[in-house]
Amino acid sequence: MNDSSPGEGHVHVVGTAHVSADSVREVEETIEAEQPDVVAVELDEGRYRQLKGGTPDDIEARDLLRGNTVFQFIAYWMLSYVQSRMGEKFDVKPGADMLAAVETAEDEGIDVALVDRDIQTTIQRFWRRMGLVEKMRMAGDLAFGVADARGVGAVFGIAVGVFLGPLIGLYGDIVGISDVILGRTATGAVVGVAASYLLYTVATFVLDGDDAVLAGLGGGAAVGLVGGFGLGLGSGFVSSTLGSLGVAILGSLVLGVLAGIVVGVAAGSVLNVLGLFAPAEDVEEFDMEELTDGDVVSAMMEEFRRFSPGGAEALIDERDAFIAHQLVALRQSGHHVVAIVGAGHKAGIEGYLRDPSTLPPMESLVGVAEKDGFPWGKLIGFGITVIFIAFFVLLAMAGVGNERLLTIFGAWFLINGLFAASLAKLAGARWTSALVGGLVAWMTSINPLLAPGWFTGYVELRHTPVNVGDISTLNRILSDEETPMRELIGQLFDVPLFKLIMVVAMTNIGSMIASFLFVTYVLPVIAADLGGVSGVANLMFEGARNSAELLWRTLA
Repeated sequence: MNDSSPGEGHVHVVGTAHVSADSVREVEETIEAEQPDVVAVELDEGRYRQLKGGTPDDIEARDLLRGNTVFQFIAYWMLSYVQSRMGEKFDVKPGADMLAAVETAEDEGIDVALVDRDIQTTIQRFWRRMGLVEKMRMAGDLAFGVADARGVGAVFGIAVGVFLGPLIGLYGDIVGISDVILGRTATGAVVGVAASYLLYTVATFVLDGDDAVLAGLGGGAAVGLVGGFGLGLGSGFVSSTLGSLGVAILGSLVLGVLAGIVVGVAAGSVLNVLGLFAPAEDVEEFDMEELTDGDVVSAMMEEFRRFSPGGAEALIDERDAFIAHQLVALRQSGHHVVAIVGAGHKAGIEGYLRDPSTLPPMESLVGVAEKDGFPWGKLIGFGITVIFIAFFVLLAMAGVGNERLLTIFGAWFLINGLFAASLAKLAGARWTSALVGGLVAWMTSINPLLAPGWFTGYVELRHTPVNVGDISTLNRILSDEETPMRELIGQLFDVPLFKLIMVVAMTNIGSMIASFLFVTYVLPVIAADLGGVSGVANLMFEGARNSAELLWRTLA
């Protein structure tokens, strides 16, 4: 691409594959042949420094823990992992083309321009641009290896099942789900998990990696279904250990999740058959040379757009425009530029170079991407806070004594703290971090602007700094196909970034589980003498009437 106006410089765009040895040679030969004033590379400052072997930036606590940043880092990790595995397949270090461009330019005494957008901005916008279905589709692909409607259905089914479980526990007898069935289900779950662990341990002596995991999961599921659920083996131990409430909770949750997965996968299969959900096509084997072929690249980009339209906008379209802005500025300054970019960006950048008037404003390509539409999530979150406060106010107005209200609040505090702190500790948190998360869990579970994991994470980060270099370590660990799964998990938790993400996530999950269990299981037990859930609801209506009458008398 050498289009330019009189008096301007010109830009030659070279499209490369980031894991191709052929691209490395092409980059070196092009720079040496053209001897440009500037070599522009598809890097930002942080990635450039890391590629050159510099010390990765530490991640600030406020940046890592606020909002959805944890999920954004997971997305960044996934993208990095895919590129790392491709590099291993073709025996080329990811980013070798960019490193070759930088080193060749330095050897020739040519200036280097970093023209890509900051990676953290890109990942943040990538996550925000993705819709709920796209995120669920990605989760389904990662968890089940299925990126079509079945994967989305499975993920959605798990989420629905978690909410469906307590309803089964409360009202299951209406549809014939008795305490016996819940007990057998809980027994099957416990027996299945124990059998899976034992079978996996034995399988590691004769099988490798994933095969041992599959053997453990498959065998455990069979033992749990036949022995635990079907024959009731171990039911006495499970009942005495968990108690009636624990059995009801576990049994109903397992039934809910299983029902959700089955219905979700079935619905997804129907959508696939009817053609109402475009499945991701299988990726055919290709030669590395094809990765820079225009037709092949266009097909790959189009497939990515089908998989994630919002993600493609942030990862491809916006970066095309951002890089083109930088190149247009260099060209207008009279520079002869060789621009080294990924093959997927070449066509878009060249289009903007031909007609810069089509470039979107730079202000629209940087900063925090705002979500379109009504903020339903925030509205629901604030609604939960209002309901929680109204719950205690209305009960007080109905004449419920302070001692009973304190008992209810104490139970809320304890169950939230216990679950949040326990799961944080299970994820490897320090005792002080887990304790802090547990102490604030009751408050954060009803406040949409806070999460107990943030507090746990802040305390954890005082002792364990993390940086983006941890992502490379994670990629190296995950590429190891020889290490047994148990050791692999241990190695993952030795990486500060992974451990921190798990601690934050598990603390939040613990608080969410506790809040749900409190409403559906604990409250009915505590309020049994008030008539259970229905009795509490009647008291709240009575409190509302009393409040209205008091307000009316005051105003009158």
